[in-house]
Order: sequence, then C-alpha cells, then structure tokens
Amino acid sequence: MIVTIIIAAVATICVLGAGGALTEIGPWYHSLRSPPWRPPNWAFGPVWSTIGVLTCIAAVLIWRASPTPWDKTVTLGLFAINAVFNILWSLFFFKLKRPDWALIEVVFLWLSVLALILDFYPRSPLAAALLVPYLIWVSIASVLNRAMVRLNGPFMGRADRGLVKGQS
Repeated sequence: MIVTIIIAAVATICVLGAGGALTEIGPWYHSLRSPPWRPPNWAFGPVWSTIGVLTCIAAVLIWRASPTPWDKTVTLGLFAINAVFNILWSLFFFKLKRPDWALIEVVFLWLSVLALILDFYPRSPLAAALLVPYLIWVSIASVLNRAMVRLNGPFMGRADRGLVKGQS
C-alpha cells in the first residue's frame, strides 16, 4: 500500500510540476485582457494543489479497487492520457502563448477527466467523486480560456512579439 501511495504522489507532483514549470506569468500574460470574473492569480496554486491531493487519493483508491491487471492497465492508461493533456494545456497557453490552441486542447483535457470519472465509478464511487472538483475546475478554466481568446485574439504570429490586441 505504501508503494502505491508513493507512486501516486510522485506522479501527481511530476504532472503538476511540469504544468507549473510551463506556466510563465510574465509581461505577455499580464498584458492579456481578462474577464472581470477571472479568479485572482493567487487562487490557482491552492486550487491545483487541492486537485492534486484529491487526484492522488483517487488514484490510490482506484488502484486498490481494481481487481484485475486489465483494470489497472486501463486506469494507468487513462491517467497517462490525462497527464499529457494537463501538461499540453499549459504548454499551449503559457509557453507557446497560444490560448487559441489551448482552447481546442482543453476539450480533450475535460474529456480525459470525464473518462477517469466514468471508469472509476463502478469500482469506487468515492474515487470518482474525488475527481469531480477537477472536472469543475477544468470546466471553469475552459470558459475562462474561451473568454480570453475572445478578448485578445487572434494570436497567430503575436507570441514572438509579445503583442496583444490594441498594442503595436
């Protein structure tokens, strides 16, 4: 059991760390227009930390509730897909400065969280429930992403210059 907890914790830290490393809150980001309802920057860290803890607990619960190697393989595959989409969103939005690409990608991130919930529910309703805040947060992030694209687009060719709408 302790090995499962350690592996889940390390995997969670790696995914959140990779996303965090790609998140550059600099002049480009600060120059973007945001909707008035955007959460304050300080809120993102605690929210993602909470989601990470809940996801880690869900991973341990579902691993213990998985009766066959096939169930465990499917679970690992779904977590791996989710991790890739989680990291890609930060890459597209922050590193490549392409919120428009991130807006397309976030659909896949959202679907990957939903797939985890649907896969977990028959084996562990609690593990599935622990991922609901993740799905809610990605839903909020999706709407925020869309608003930022609408307020600031188009983005093609602007990442290199660091320009946003209304600047020259």
